[in-house]
Amino acid sequence: MDEGFPGSDARGSCTPLRLAIVAGSTIAFAPLPPRGCVVLGRDEGCDVRIDDRSVSRRHAVLHVGPPLRIEDLGSANGTFVGEPQLPALTARTHRLRRLSRDSAEIGIGERFNLGATTIVVGRAPAEAATEPDCCHVPAGVVVRAPAMLGLYEQAARAARSLISVLILGETGVGKEVLARTLHARSPRASGPYVELNCAALPPSLLESELFGHEKSAFTGATQARPGLLESAHGGTLFLDEIGELPLAFQAKLLRVLEDRKVLRIGGRAPRRIDLRFVAATNRDIEAEIARGAFRQDLYFRLNGISLVVPPLRERVSEIGPLAVRFLEEACRQLEQRSAPRISPEALAVLEAYFWPGNVRELRNVIERAAVLCAGDSVEPVDLPPHLAYGPAPPLSGSASLPSRGSTPPPSGSPPLPSRGSTPPPSGPAPPSSRGSTPPPSGPAPPPSRGSTPPPASDATPARWGPEGETAEGTGPPAEAAAPPPGADAMARLRLEMKAVDRQRVLEALEQSAGNQTRAAKLLGISLRTLINRIDAYGIPRPRKRPP
Repeated sequence: MDEGFPGSDARGSCTPLRLAIVAGSTIAFAPLPPRGCVVLGRDEGCDVRIDDRSVSRRHAVLHVGPPLRIEDLGSANGTFVGEPQLPALTARTHRLRRLSRDSAEIGIGERFNLGATTIVVGRAPAEAATEPDCCHVPAGVVVRAPAMLGLYEQAARAARSLISVLILGETGVGKEVLARTLHARSPRASGPYVELNCAALPPSLLESELFGHEKSAFTGATQARPGLLESAHGGTLFLDEIGELPLAFQAKLLRVLEDRKVLRIGGRAPRRIDLRFVAATNRDIEAEIARGAFRQDLYFRLNGISLVVPPLRERVSEIGPLAVRFLEEACRQLEQRSAPRISPEALAVLEAYFWPGNVRELRNVIERAAVLCAGDSVEPVDLPPHLAYGPAPPLSGSASLPSRGSTPPPSGSPPLPSRGSTPPPSGPAPPSSRGSTPPPSGPAPPPSRGSTPPPASDATPARWGPEGETAEGTGPPAEAAAPPPGADAMARLRLEMKAVDRQRVLEALEQSAGNQTRAAKLLGISLRTLINRIDAYGIPRPRKRPP
């Protein structure tokens, strides 16, 4: 046991501590304060969040301060600490003692378990103590959130080896930046760094681009040409959007990964290559394997170590520095003498937004603000309306959505009148004319053949799907698909973000006159991703028309 503690030496120096969290095959690090209590658990409100099913929402509390103590909070799967052992028994199995709403003292370097997750309290490296933000982060990359600091530290460790790396994360989170960092920190940094977007090329060109071809291998092959695999010899090959790779082509890539040899199209003798593979995707590869769209053996080859980049909404501390960086770059492109500052009100709007497009969407928003800003500071009025006031007004013919923060109508309220129709009077119904027959009090008779059926009763409102579609049909409704009043906040937020994303797709298609390639560029996504979203949101496939 290391008996020392921060601040306990004679000179009064303070050595920071950190937690090393081992969950499955991933390792994460979390800094500890000099003193105080740190709540550990799976809940979002915990000081250190551990995303593991064996960890309870509020599992335990670590008391930092002489001495270190771990206290169980009545967890389901228990908190375990090591039992003291005699020197003669140190070679045997390490015995653990379970804490049940109890606490125990631990030392620096000793481990304890929260369910199936192993945690060790250790000292932070000396270089991390002096420059915590720049220890493993290259110059020019904004990293502030603890989760990102731990991710880049893990990437720096993985970069020293030749193991293949699979980078996972939503679109626009910065997977390409992390891939370049892996190359820059690796022993192959002096070699070439080659990128290939697997979704940008059709299958007919993908093989030629990746493997190369010999002279006269096909019509138009006037000379031999090496592929990207050979071009990356001695360096790193980054395969972006690996989840979009055609299934028939995956077997050929698997052979290259296993043999480290490449055979050009039209060639006879394979060529040996020496390179490192880094792949990235925003898809759930395990789900793709389950439905037969991705080879499991290729996944095992690519997934030597997986790095998960958190979305921007979980890195709120980085939104401000990233916005300042993008604003300065946009002003340089606009040849402005100085960049305006971002007002506290505008920064609050940016930090409160959900950012479905992550860093890529933030860059687009800031570039727009740089063009529209007329003063010396960016104000909320310079930002897109949907950031502060909910989604933008829908296009004609699309479903109208409630703005953010609006109260959904009660389930029994009547539908809103359509545009151009006369609303019913607000007062009591006028008396029937003399001689008229009052309506029967019993159930209404069935409609005659060919007549239009009456609207549904208020007591049985229509049910809408998650994309604003009826349960019986596939088209968008004419009114707002408000989430049910009893839904929790996260469900409401998911519905709202899906509605916002669907609206962005509709607007991009409208601005590009139905040209899906141009619409994908406007949204900053690949064409295949746009087509998948069009199908998922039930949007009719548009036809090109003159702009």
